[in-house]
Amino acid sequence: MAAANEVGEELYEPVFDAILKANRGRLSQQSLQQAFEDMWRHPLDWVAQHRGFSEEMLAAAWSVYVTLEVNQPMHGYEDLEVLRELPVERFLVTSGFRRLQESKIRALGLQQQFAAIFIDAIDEQGRIGKLGIFQQILEQYHLTSPEILVVGDNASSEIEAANGLGITTVQTLRPGVPRAPNASFYIQSLAELKVLLSV
Repeated sequence: MAAANEVGEELYEPVFDAILKANRGRLSQQSLQQAFEDMWRHPLDWVAQHRGFSEEMLAAAWSVYVTLEVNQPMHGYEDLEVLRELPVERFLVTSGFRRLQESKIRALGLQQQFAAIFIDAIDEQGRIGKLGIFQQILEQYHLTSPEILVVGDNASSEIEAANGLGITTVQTLRPGVPRAPNASFYIQSLAELKVLLSV
């Protein structure tokens, strides 16, 4: 919905500082930089696992992350207005810390664009992940896998989860997003969804 760094790099600086202090030589400067870059596109638990954070590093970052909140308006990608023109029921599914994700949704003014919003909150117990949320949507709204599209940019998150349920996937190739090998379709702009929905 928006470039991850639109919130401003200063918002995440306390998280990066906490990780640096807890690192204690575990990761090289290069590895830390890669982890920080990953954090713009992946939830903290994913980054910690894939970049080899110690328990102390994860706990330090976690304690700061749960306090983060966006307090200024966000603009999002220029093609967000296209959502209003799509003649389908829409659901927003996003992963991250609940407080931060809810603040981003408010800052973008997206509440009225979707029939329902689901947050895969990594800081809450009983987390079912995006796969579980997609299953919940199918059941709650009496839909079948062939009736829906999952649109997103993350190959290992929403694309992989949707594929696991036999749902057609559409990867949005935003700037800096690597092309996933596992999506059904690829688009540069949400406007291209009009063509896919008419097929």
